[in-house]
Amino acid sequence: MSFDLPGDASIRRILIIKWSALGDIAMSTCVMEDVARAFPHARIDLNTLPPWDKLFIGDPRFTNISKINIRAKRGKWFAIWAWMQQVRRERYDLIVDLQSNDRSRFMLMFLQMTGNVTRYLIGNHASRPYNISGPTVSVDPNPVQRMRAALNAAGIPVNTPRPVLHIPDSNQRHARELQARYGLEAGRYAIFYPGCQAAGYLKRWGEDKYAELARQLLIDEVDHVVLIGGKDEMEDCRRIADLVGDGVVNMCGETEVLDIVPLARDAKYQVGNDTGTAHLAASSSRPMVVVCGPTDPYRVKPQGDNVVAIQADMPCLNCYCKQDCAHHSCMKAIQPSHVIAALNYKDGPVMIIPAQEAQQGLLDS
Repeated sequence: MSFDLPGDASIRRILIIKWSALGDIAMSTCVMEDVARAFPHARIDLNTLPPWDKLFIGDPRFTNISKINIRAKRGKWFAIWAWMQQVRRERYDLIVDLQSNDRSRFMLMFLQMTGNVTRYLIGNHASRPYNISGPTVSVDPNPVQRMRAALNAAGIPVNTPRPVLHIPDSNQRHARELQARYGLEAGRYAIFYPGCQAAGYLKRWGEDKYAELARQLLIDEVDHVVLIGGKDEMEDCRRIADLVGDGVVNMCGETEVLDIVPLARDAKYQVGNDTGTAHLAASSSRPMVVVCGPTDPYRVKPQGDNVVAIQADMPCLNCYCKQDCAHHSCMKAIQPSHVIAALNYKDGPVMIIPAQEAQQGLLDS
């Protein structure tokens, strides 16, 4: 069955569901933009988790932004029940489930079984409760690409190449203040995102590698290298700054999440690990390299043709290990020279370092 939902003038109320996490939400904003463009006269609401609702303060695409804390130790079931009642009251014509996990499917299925009147439910699973989805078997591991396939099945054009975030004036102003404070000139600085959440520490490339990359870029490419991160990255950024010295600006802990986007828009280069911050910064069009080790670069690469993911061809490729790894060879094999090459790579979204070269990189570490 073919659909043309944008041609259905009776679709006036739309709910988009996207709960977590930062990187996934940032990636999904390109899909949110496609929905907003396809239904310019509809009311569109967004349901997310705290604290990610703060990413959308003042966002003109959404009439109402609600949050549901489905991870709370107390009151979780009450929150879920209140959410169901709210969705029932709003009588949405279309629900786009960008989360599409077991919990969201169960909640929507329960609504459907108890008389919810939503006509169209879009998800990336070809099963209940969705009546519109993409192909039954998807060969693309990227969750955004699978969701784009579902939108295509609904007749919704998918033309937005990278994340779209609407940055409040306060964050724009703070970014300019930081640039002035540290003497950062547009196009003359690089930004590093050297950390990730503590539980995923094996996705970190390492302070020594970032320090060496900073030294090389500071020779004749940029005047400054800016380090950005949160509380989990404080020690990493401090060590990189200490190793390099002059030319490094350590902003770790000085930026709010939405300050990062305007700072990224003026950078010459960006380099980061597989982290939510990198997905957020990909909303700029500036060249970015994301260093991947235990995670699949085709799945986790931030959206945008300005982004290249780099990975070494190792026997333990895409192990998704989150515990202690005795060798961490997938990250050690990647050298700063590889990342510099990736900043100018034009042959695709992913640059794979050949096995023999990766083994040499491992010996050089």
